[in-house]
Amino acid sequence: MEYRSLEIKVISAKDLKNVNLISKMDVYVAVSISGDPKTEQKTTVDRNGNTNPTWNFPMKFTVDESATRQNRLNLVFTLRCDRNLGDKDIGEVTVPVKELIGSIDEGKLQFLTYQVRRPSGRPKGELNFSYKWGEKIARAVAPPPASAHLKAEEPVTAYPAPVVGTSSSYPPPPYMATASSSPYPPQGGYPPPPASVYPPPPVVAGYGYPPPPPYGGYPPGPPPPGYGYQSQPGYGYPPVQQPAKKKNSGLGLGAGLLGGALGGLLIGDMISDSGGGGCGGGCGGGGCGGGF
Repeated sequence: MEYRSLEIKVISAKDLKNVNLISKMDVYVAVSISGDPKTEQKTTVDRNGNTNPTWNFPMKFTVDESATRQNRLNLVFTLRCDRNLGDKDIGEVTVPVKELIGSIDEGKLQFLTYQVRRPSGRPKGELNFSYKWGEKIARAVAPPPASAHLKAEEPVTAYPAPVVGTSSSYPPPPYMATASSSPYPPQGGYPPPPASVYPPPPVVAGYGYPPPPPYGGYPPGPPPPGYGYQSQPGYGYPPVQQPAKKKNSGLGLGAGLLGGALGGLLIGDMISDSGGGGCGGGCGGGGCGGGF
C-alpha cells in the first residue's frame, strides 16, 4: 500500500458572510481529510481581516494514493468565527483529492480558488490555497509483539490433571488432604449444626411464665377445643355453680295435691267424731238423769 504526502497552504479568503451583527469576525480554518477529526489541523486566528482574512498557514497530510485514485478522499475546509460563547461556522469548502492528482508526478506548487458555501448551502465568499505533492511513502506494517512471536514458536504443552498423593509438587487442597481418590468432598460429610448455641435464660422467681423451649423445636400446642363452650376464668373469683334442676316436676305436683286431699278428709272425719261424743255425754248425764 503506497502513501503520498500532500502539502497544503491556506492562504486567504475574501467576501465572507459576517456572522457577527455588530463586532468584527476573528476567522480561522480547520482542514481535515473527509471530515475525520483525527486528521484535523487548524490555522491561526486572523483578528484583523474580518470578512477578508489572511493566514498563509502551511499544513501537511499523508493520503492513500489508491483511495485517492478511486475518488474516496476529500479535503474539507471549514471556516469558523472564534467567539467566547462558542465558535460559529461561516462556510465550508469541499475539494475531492482526485482533482489534485493531475500534478502528482510533477511535484509543482499549484494555486486554487474555491467558492465558500454557507451552512444554508448558498455561496458566499472565496477561499485561496495552494498544494504540492511529495514523494511516495511506504508505510511499514507494524511487526507483531515479541511475546506473540515467542508464543507462536513455542510447542503446545498440555498439563495433566492434578493427582492427590505425595508425588505432586503442590500441596493438595484442605478437602483433598485424605487418601480419597475423589477430588470432591464426600457427600454428607459435614457435621450437623448444634441444637443450641446459647443456653436458655434462667427462670425468674415470681413469674408464672414457663421457660422458652430449646432451639430446634416448637412447644406442643393446646388440645383442640370441643363442641361446647368452656367457661372462661374470672379475675380471682371461682365460677358460680348453678343448682341442678329437678326432673319430673309434673308427677311430684300431682302427688302433692293427692296427699293434701287425703289429709283434709282425715282431718274432717276426726273433727266430726269429736263433736258427736260431747253432745251425747251431756244429755245423758245431766239433763236426762235429773227429771222431775
